[in-house]
Amino acid sequence: MIKQIVGAGIAVLITTGLYAQKITENPEYVRATKSLSIIEKLYGVPDGQHLYREVYPFDNTYNANYLGGGENEKKSNPYSYLWPFSGSLSAYTALLEQSNDPQIKEHIDKVVLPGLENYYDKRQPAAYASYVNSAPKSDRFYDDNVWLGIDFADLYLHTKDPIYLEKSKEIWTFVASGMDDKLGGGIYWCEQRKESKNTCSNAPAVVYLLKLYQATSEKQYLTQAIDLYNWTMKNLEDPADHLYWDNINLKGGVEKTKYPYNTGQMIQAGALLYKLTKEEHYLKDAQASAKSALGYFFYAVDNGADKTSVYPVLKKSDNWFIAVMMRGFVELYHQDQDKQFVNAFQSNLNHAWKSMRDKNGLFGTDWTANAKSTDQKWLLNQFAIAEMYARLSKL
Repeated sequence: MIKQIVGAGIAVLITTGLYAQKITENPEYVRATKSLSIIEKLYGVPDGQHLYREVYPFDNTYNANYLGGGENEKKSNPYSYLWPFSGSLSAYTALLEQSNDPQIKEHIDKVVLPGLENYYDKRQPAAYASYVNSAPKSDRFYDDNVWLGIDFADLYLHTKDPIYLEKSKEIWTFVASGMDDKLGGGIYWCEQRKESKNTCSNAPAVVYLLKLYQATSEKQYLTQAIDLYNWTMKNLEDPADHLYWDNINLKGGVEKTKYPYNTGQMIQAGALLYKLTKEEHYLKDAQASAKSALGYFFYAVDNGADKTSVYPVLKKSDNWFIAVMMRGFVELYHQDQDKQFVNAFQSNLNHAWKSMRDKNGLFGTDWTANAKSTDQKWLLNQFAIAEMYARLSKL
């Protein structure tokens, strides 16, 4: 089984007994649990609130640079922001989907979710803020809440526990409040700065709505998902390669950076829409984006950094962006059984385990070399790798 050992206020996972004998046959599952144990040990804050540091080694002068400006970005904080914290829910949810082990569910219910409630913000509609509620009020990001809503929907679909569905629906009420008719629809990025509508808040919102539809069979969710999918394609897809740009501002200007997770979520959205509607064009959309993603976000075979790679090597990015892209490839595989994409992830993750960990067991972000530096490492990049091992173990 997976046993919970509580030390310094933090739960650490280890494998023991007959259950361990079973899962040792699945190396990706073992890698996921080992990685999570290391994260709990190195990033956990020993104050009983089930929170994490943002980086390891901890640096009290560190401040986040991904919040798009504002006061919060300028401050150093003892706890991680919501976005990195949310990686814990994604990773443990993926692990539960694989194992169905009650100890993992207990860890989610008694450790992860109580930690998450430190970010709960009662401004209406209620949602999760970017920093803990014991500090002055912080901005609320629609995409942060979308990722959480997806995880709660996944938990419900796996366990049928209505508590998870209630929470997922509550979060959707907040996310839906971020839509208006400007630019013809779409969801903003940040509640306090309604300046742009981003792929990272819209593409995963389609996935979120489709999971709510699976959970409830309420047609409104499917209708909204299709509308939002079409809006995102119209406004943010590069028609030349079917990859997705980052955002469109209210003046119609498009920021054309292409991140792995944005395209990955539209791949997942297309694959799920095909699964639920059986309309072939959604599958073709997903396959076209996947083909381009393999060429854009990976080095070609025999064209890696050392020119000798025998599999498509991931280009350097935040590991979490890559993990969210992987969700899309996995869902596409479930629909068309083309394993080339998940095989590429398997090869990269095998390399990561052998060559990308430092002496502490933490992962770097360079997939092309033996990157074992013990430099400061970001919490979310570690949860992302654990999530990927968990998802890979299902295949």
